[in-house]
Amino acid sequence: MAASSTNPMPWLIITTGSLIAVLTFGPRSAMGFFQLPMLADTGWDRSTFGFAMALQNLFWGLGQPFFGALADKYGTGRVLVLSGLVYAAGLVCMSIGTSPLWLHIGGGVLVGLGIAAGSFSVILSAFARHVTPDQRSMAFGIGTAAGSAGMFIFAPISQGLITNYGWSDSLVWLAAMMLLVPLLAWPLRGNSSSGTQSQAQFQQTAGQALKEALGHKSYLLLATGFLVCGFQVAFITAHFPAYLGDIGIEPRYAVIAMALIGFFNIAGSLAAGFIAQRYSKPYLLAYIYIGRSIAVTAFLLLPQSPLSVIIFAAVMGILWLSTVPPTNGLVAIMFGTRHLGMLGGVVFLSHQIGSFLGVWLGGFLYDKLGSYDIVWWLGVAMGLFAAVVHWPIEERAVVRPAIA
Repeated sequence: MAASSTNPMPWLIITTGSLIAVLTFGPRSAMGFFQLPMLADTGWDRSTFGFAMALQNLFWGLGQPFFGALADKYGTGRVLVLSGLVYAAGLVCMSIGTSPLWLHIGGGVLVGLGIAAGSFSVILSAFARHVTPDQRSMAFGIGTAAGSAGMFIFAPISQGLITNYGWSDSLVWLAAMMLLVPLLAWPLRGNSSSGTQSQAQFQQTAGQALKEALGHKSYLLLATGFLVCGFQVAFITAHFPAYLGDIGIEPRYAVIAMALIGFFNIAGSLAAGFIAQRYSKPYLLAYIYIGRSIAVTAFLLLPQSPLSVIIFAAVMGILWLSTVPPTNGLVAIMFGTRHLGMLGGVVFLSHQIGSFLGVWLGGFLYDKLGSYDIVWWLGVAMGLFAAVVHWPIEERAVVRPAIA
C-alpha cells in the first residue's frame, strides 16, 4: 500500500536512484567529445560515428519497454545491476576502435541497452511506487535533475580524460565508473508491486495495460510529442561540439556549453517538477517546446560568438530535460503506477526514435551538404509541431469498468 500523504519522501531510494541517474546519463551525454579525436585516429567519417550514436539512441528506446516491464515484474534493483554491467561492456567494446563494427556494437547497441536498463523510465517508476501522488512530480523532478547533473559532471571529466589519456583509455575509465551502478542498486531491490494502484490496475496484465494505452488518444499524442524532444536533444548532444568547431568557436567552449546545459537543466528539471505538481502538464510541455524553437532560432539568426554559445546553452539547459517530469507524471495519472515502467518506456521509445533520427540525420546531412543548418531548422519546425500536439492532451485517469 502507498504511504499516507503525511509520510516524508523515501530519501534513501531517491538518493541512490538519483546517483544511478548521474552515472547512466553522464557518459552518454559526453559522447560528442569523442567524435573528433576518434575520427582523427581512425579516418572514419561523421556518418560512421553518427550512425553508432543513432543506434545507441534507438536501442535505448527499444530496450525501455522491455526493461521497464522486467522492473515492474521482478523489481528495479535486478534491472539496474544488469544496466551497469551491459553499459560497462559497451564502453569497453567502443574503446577497441579497430573497426566501425566495434563502435556500432559497443557504443551503439550495448551502451544503448545499458542506458535503457538504468534510464528514467526504470528509476522514476521506482520513485512513483514509493511516494504519494502529490509527491510524484517533485520526485520525478529530482530524478531528472540528477540526470542533468550527470551531464554537468561528465562533460569536464570526459574532456579531461581524453586530454590526458586519449579517447580509447578514457572509455575504459568510464566503463569502470559504471560498475558502481550495481552497488547503488541495493536499496531499490524491493518488491515492485508496491505503490498506489486500484484493484483494476493490479489485476491488469502487461498486455492488457499496453492495449489500453495504445487505444488512448492522449497517450498517443504524448508519445508523438516526445519524439520531437528526442530529435532535438540527441542532435545537440552528438553534434554540437563538432558544430562549434565548424563555425570557428574554440573547443573549450563546447565543454563549457555541454556542462552549462547540464547545470541549468538541474534547475529546469526541479522547476518543471514543481510547476507540473501545481499546473497543467500538457500546457507546460507545449510552452517548453515553443521555448526551444525560439531559442534555436535566435541562436542561428543572431551573430554567433562564445557569448552567444554560453547564453544558448543556459537557455537550452533550462528546457533540456524539463519535459521528463510532466511526461512521466501524465502517464502515471492516466494509467497509475502498476505498469508505469513499461508504459513510460513505450513513450520513451518514441523519444528515442526521434533521437535516432536527430543523430543519424545530423551526420548524414552534414556529409551530404557540408552543414548542419537544415537539421537545426527541422528541429525548430518540429518543436512548434510538438506544442500543437500537446495542447489537447487530457490530464485525467483513464476510465475503467468496475471490477466486482
